[in-house]
Amino acid sequence: MSKAIDVNLLNKEIMKYLMEYQEEIGEQVENLSKKIGKEAVNELRANSPKGVRKRYCKGWTTQSSKIGRNKFVLKIYNKTDGSLTHLLEYGHATVDGGRTKAIVHIRPVEEKYSKKFEEYLKEKIRR
Repeated sequence: MSKAIDVNLLNKEIMKYLMEYQEEIGEQVENLSKKIGKEAVNELRANSPKGVRKRYCKGWTTQSSKIGRNKFVLKIYNKTDGSLTHLLEYGHATVDGGRTKAIVHIRPVEEKYSKKFEEYLKEKIRR
């Protein structure tokens, strides 16, 4: 024999469960972002050019902020020589009319950790 349940109660229970799930996933995204961000910063510090400006490779850091209820932003940037990142990554014109060789060190780290974040997040959501 089946039990009857009020439709309004069922709706409330489903919404309650979905809100809890949303908050749990939001926390996991935030924690995972911070973890992956730290790993990416460490790799950038290790792989950055260590030429004339020794502080460039040490300047990598993260900045995280929570926007609204379930929106999280993580920014990885170079706090000491931010304008130098583009010049090193893509090369630049020299005084004598030539160009410097590009030292690609940011893009590979970005691609690697974007994929890693996506894989970890899929794994967390499936659980």
